[in-house]
Amino acid sequence: MFAAPARGHSGDQSNKQETEPPVPSATPPSGPAQASRQAWSVLAVSTLSFTVCFMVWMMFGVIGIPIRKQLNLNATEFGLLTAMPVLTGSLVRVPLGIWTDRYGGRIVLALLMAATVPAIWLMAYATQYWHFLAIGLFVGLAGGSFSVGTPYVARWFPKQRQGLAMGVFGAGNSGAAVNKFVAPALLVAFGWQMVPQVYAAVMLGTVVLFWFFSYSDPAHRVPGSVTFGQQLQALKDPKVLRYCQYYSIVFGGYVALSLWMVQYYVGEYGLDIRVAALLAACFSLPGGVLRAIGGWLSDRYGAHSMTWWVMWVSWICLFLLSYPQTDFTIVTVNGARTFHLGLNVYAFTGLMFLLGIAWAFGKASVFKYISDDYPHNIGAISGIVGLAGGMGGFLLPILFGALMDLTGIRSSAFMLMYGVVWVSLIWMYFTEVRKTEVMGEHAPPAPHLPHFSH
Repeated sequence: MFAAPARGHSGDQSNKQETEPPVPSATPPSGPAQASRQAWSVLAVSTLSFTVCFMVWMMFGVIGIPIRKQLNLNATEFGLLTAMPVLTGSLVRVPLGIWTDRYGGRIVLALLMAATVPAIWLMAYATQYWHFLAIGLFVGLAGGSFSVGTPYVARWFPKQRQGLAMGVFGAGNSGAAVNKFVAPALLVAFGWQMVPQVYAAVMLGTVVLFWFFSYSDPAHRVPGSVTFGQQLQALKDPKVLRYCQYYSIVFGGYVALSLWMVQYYVGEYGLDIRVAALLAACFSLPGGVLRAIGGWLSDRYGAHSMTWWVMWVSWICLFLLSYPQTDFTIVTVNGARTFHLGLNVYAFTGLMFLLGIAWAFGKASVFKYISDDYPHNIGAISGIVGLAGGMGGFLLPILFGALMDLTGIRSSAFMLMYGVVWVSLIWMYFTEVRKTEVMGEHAPPAPHLPHFSH
């Protein structure tokens, strides 16, 4: 079931395995039970690492609010500030995915996390706008952890359980919600400068923990004779572009709204930053934690069914969220009467909660597509799809700010997302739904319903 892994920090053993090619075996010398324990250990410590990386990646969603006041930024400049870490985290995903295929996820993820620590610490000493933008680029390396951890974790599990494994790992997206719990408390108690200092210490501790509880398996690497160009051949497949479009919504939209929601609550409903962050977590938390359930559902019902359902729920939620606060006057027989139409804070938070659940399932279902279609090239393909999702997370906050500066309507952010979902629904219908025969001899079998005896 599993290839025999070697503990990465056991020097003599790992050196021997690097010089001698691994021999495939149905029953590893260490035994299936030990291999299974190592697989779950890898999954647990990788998920923790990804949670911390995502918490750091989303840092500007909270500390950006006092920085915006300090530097007197407009909405577009604020959007660019929050998006800078997302840019780097997106651009590095393709090379990181390929390096994971070639060198193994353990060494790549450990080095990646260690490289972010100095930049996180230096954030506390930035004073000018360009300082924050430049340091944000280096902090953004933490966002590349997803394209390392996904293939690293998936290869430790059999195909029928990879959706669940990737979903559990992807639950590290809940780091966006952890940021909304931790950062406001530190900000109010000690000032925003304390947040990056604490986050740098947490990241350093996570690197040490990951190194001692993770494992490496040379059998999981792509053979050295395979070139980068050969790994990327599958990108000519138009299906990859479709998966990029889906992921730019369910992940890119999730990242963008996680960065945008705290200041949205503060501006739209006049809430204190701590209350705003708590309500914003109602979107971020299910959007991360429930990804594991989305992986299980994708294994059970298939990637297509889950993604189709996710897009329709997103379409409905975003349609309602797009409607701006409106006062309108009607002339009646008794004179003019004015009515107000708009979402109050409770209805708004409820819709965001549903949207977070849908996108959690969607993030898992898109990667189930990848593990089904590209089992031997997960790293490279997940890097490309992750890049598309990350670029969505980079561009959308900037567009949110530009639209608000242009129109003065805060809900224009949701109007934009509504249009993007329309594109995906149309694309999915013409490429997948219309090609699925629902009746006749080639139709998929109907699910078996439970039988109840009377």
